[in-house]
Amino acid sequence: MRYRQLGSSDLQVSEISLGSWLTYGVGVDAERAAACVHRALDLGINLIDTANIYGRGAAETFLGEVLSGVPRDKYIIATKLFFPMTETDRGLSRAQVEKQLDASLKRLRVDVIDLYQCHRHDPDTPVEETMLALTDAVKAGKVRYLGFSEWPADRIREALAVAGAEKFVSSQPQYSLLWRAPEKEIIPLSRANGISQIVWSPLAQGVLTGKYLPDAPPPQGTRATSDEMGGFIDRWMQRPVLEAVQKLKPLAEQAGLTLGQFALAWVLKEPNVASAIIGASRPEQVEENAAASGVEVDPALFAEAERIAAEGLSAVAT
Repeated sequence: MRYRQLGSSDLQVSEISLGSWLTYGVGVDAERAAACVHRALDLGINLIDTANIYGRGAAETFLGEVLSGVPRDKYIIATKLFFPMTETDRGLSRAQVEKQLDASLKRLRVDVIDLYQCHRHDPDTPVEETMLALTDAVKAGKVRYLGFSEWPADRIREALAVAGAEKFVSSQPQYSLLWRAPEKEIIPLSRANGISQIVWSPLAQGVLTGKYLPDAPPPQGTRATSDEMGGFIDRWMQRPVLEAVQKLKPLAEQAGLTLGQFALAWVLKEPNVASAIIGASRPEQVEENAAASGVEVDPALFAEAERIAAEGLSAVAT
């Protein structure tokens, strides 16, 4: 496993990180989920990403239990706040930062959260209020570093301009061969301000592994067949996209990789990406994905992959 510096922080994060969206505490049974976490740690994955909203606390609670016996210097824990936890608890106000942070610390069974992220921007709260509340959390020793997920560029600039506030060190965007929106504005802005990307859905929720075929129903037990885990996959489950993905397989074979490893390596070729978050329901998936760290791929293969992916997406758009 190789490691990259996370923005302007002193954190060295594994190129592959383990996420818990739609899986741990919700869609995957506890025994298998725990096996995934421990296998990830064995393989050198040190960044574990979660959020208070995942299972409304269930993912954090699960991770707190599983990691309770692991030395604290062996993992970097990242969590988030913003989405509604109750009918009245939501957003990024000072009161919510203080309340949700304490709740996450308790569920995760830690004294400090390494990376505390704003899950989205809050149009109802001044950015200055959020940033100063988060800064106080850092000063209090409850949080080490700050990040955001899917913020628009103008909000990022506004946050960076708050006098006396801690600066963001990470951005968590969706980014993959099938979703390249961050390249336009977010990655250049981040690069100029000491912010790294921690990418979510680098495999487009498993579609970029090639396991979903255009002319066959989704295999049983996969995310696309799960009520708990399949709610966001529909956009990729369209024939032109699935056909394009199948055309990527020979490119991966030329690189000596599985298609999933190839797709992860494509994400990691961007220097501003510090880590790619994977989801896994079996330890074997963790092993396969972890092997994408540090691989070298002919740029011509990536260029052809980009062309094929763009062609498939264009057919959907028209």
